[in-house]
Amino acid sequence: MFKKFVLNLIYKIIWYILIFFVIVVFIFPLLWVLLSSFKTQADIVRFPPSWIFKPIFDNYIRVFVEQNFFQYLWNSSLIAVLSTLFSLIIGLPGAYSISKFKQTMFGLFILVARLLPGISFLIPWFILFSKLHLIDTYAALVASHMLISLPLIVWIMVNYFDQIPSELEESACVDGCSIQSAFLKIILPISGPGILTGATLSFLFSWNNFMFAMVLSSQRTKTLPIAIYNFVSYAEVNWGSVMAAAVIIIAPAIFLTMIFQKFVIRGLTMGAVKG
Repeated sequence: MFKKFVLNLIYKIIWYILIFFVIVVFIFPLLWVLLSSFKTQADIVRFPPSWIFKPIFDNYIRVFVEQNFFQYLWNSSLIAVLSTLFSLIIGLPGAYSISKFKQTMFGLFILVARLLPGISFLIPWFILFSKLHLIDTYAALVASHMLISLPLIVWIMVNYFDQIPSELEESACVDGCSIQSAFLKIILPISGPGILTGATLSFLFSWNNFMFAMVLSSQRTKTLPIAIYNFVSYAEVNWGSVMAAAVIIIAPAIFLTMIFQKFVIRGLTMGAVKG
């Protein structure tokens, strides 16, 4: 009995050590960025690093006052919200159709579009938007972000709709609902976790996207990831401002993930309970 107790204690200690190690690996870079955003340039580049320092707010003042970061924050928010919203409007009915009518080939085509690297679409996008005079417009960035967000939402929701009992739709049809009404009144209300999962992941992708905005945007529609380049010059890198800008970009993503964490986990692992 004592031997079993000792073994269980050893297993728990090893388990907590591993958890602590994983937490440190993931949290330390975030903590380093946060602390560095309150340091001077000299403190940031000092070796060995200084853990005790006098915090300053000059980096955040420089970010918001000198670099017009409120405009970049608005651009990123607007593009992320619109691309997510339009992807949901198109993707939810599309996913329901694929699930209900077993449109395997159509689903496979969307999967291929999801698996292709985004950079392979940049040249066609750039040529098309140049001809349409849409470079440096919100429409171009929203459409380009939907190229990834839409297939992501479709494939999350196809798996979710597959787990919803067909008896729910049949009962609704017996009561006089059409397929469209059953989808809007029955299926969507019980698909909240899946919808939140797709919306959250889509928003985070758009928020953090660098590649599309780098090519398709300019000064008017510049987003937060691109705006960090303002602090990089030929002579030096203003690390304090870069760290402050990184905190501004990371904070909403972490906040959003913490709020919808349980819904995302549920949406990725569960559907409706089958009767």
